[in-house]
Amino acid sequence: MKLHRFSILALPLLTLCFSNCQNSSQVKAGSTDSSAVATTENATSQEQNQPQENTLDTAKYNALMAQISNNDTTGLWPAKTPYPVAGAVLPFNRIIAYYGNLYSTRMGILGELPKQQMLKKLQGEVDNWQKADSSIPVIPALHYIAVTAQSAPGKDGKYRLRMPFHQVDTIVNWAKEIDALVFVDIQIGLSSLQNEVPELEQYLKMPQVHLGIDPEFSMKGGQTPGRVIGSFNADDINYVINYLSGIVRDNNLPPKMLVIHRFTQGMVTGYDKIKPTPEVQVIMDMDGWGDKILKRSTWQRYIYREPVQFTGFKIFYKNDTKNGSGQLFSPQELLQLTPKPLYIQYQ
Repeated sequence: MKLHRFSILALPLLTLCFSNCQNSSQVKAGSTDSSAVATTENATSQEQNQPQENTLDTAKYNALMAQISNNDTTGLWPAKTPYPVAGAVLPFNRIIAYYGNLYSTRMGILGELPKQQMLKKLQGEVDNWQKADSSIPVIPALHYIAVTAQSAPGKDGKYRLRMPFHQVDTIVNWAKEIDALVFVDIQIGLSSLQNEVPELEQYLKMPQVHLGIDPEFSMKGGQTPGRVIGSFNADDINYVINYLSGIVRDNNLPPKMLVIHRFTQGMVTGYDKIKPTPEVQVIMDMDGWGDKILKRSTWQRYIYREPVQFTGFKIFYKNDTKNGSGQLFSPQELLQLTPKPLYIQYQ
């Protein structure tokens, strides 16, 4: 039996609009010097274009990578990847993210609960994780589905719907209130990453905004999303990595994080050809819902045995508990996994 997660947002087509966004405050980063002082009158507007003057603490990086590998003796972990450029979030922090869409109460906790209730609940999860592992700072995040797969083709026949920019602006502003990161997520339907990722470039230029891509809704065979599970290959993922790397270099940003959802073998093919860069940190996120035995098995087969760089784990408040509340993983239980996930997403 495999994990599964079909979630289609059925909405009428919307008129997109544009609105400028501000940068969020800095997160804790793995560097030897965290000071950065502006020297000009317009320093605020130039903040995201300031060069990264800090240097990576490679000794700390190596120690943390060994720690999250949880004494693995197979040689699989830690994954062999380049050092990141300065300002990297991982492995110096753990991220606790709430996932969803503001137009739907069924796609995740972000959208299901009123704003203040949701933010308070998220902070409670952050506190739980910090208590479970005090060795790594914990950062909240809002993971927003900015492009949703659709069951109807729409005017262009792409079976996807781009959210209006004012919705993304709302998430960015909410994140500022709790000093959180933002992830914008893409479900491409019958479109392509090459068409969808650049549409969000204005947000990806912000240092606190990162990206998620969902193979489940990548319909390479032209099927309707939600009827079969889609896939990305290494070329798809490397395109996104290279695109984000260019944004980081061109705008003097700290590394971007790229979350890739996965819960079957076929959702991601050619894992060993995926090439993280110093500018992009790749997170393979164990998606899908089910009981603990099933989720552990999925983790072992598709995350542990196919290392890319960093790992994530998704928890479904409702679907994971269909067979009882005891099927919801606790932070302490997830910290027993090899490797230890640094990105935890709640839906």
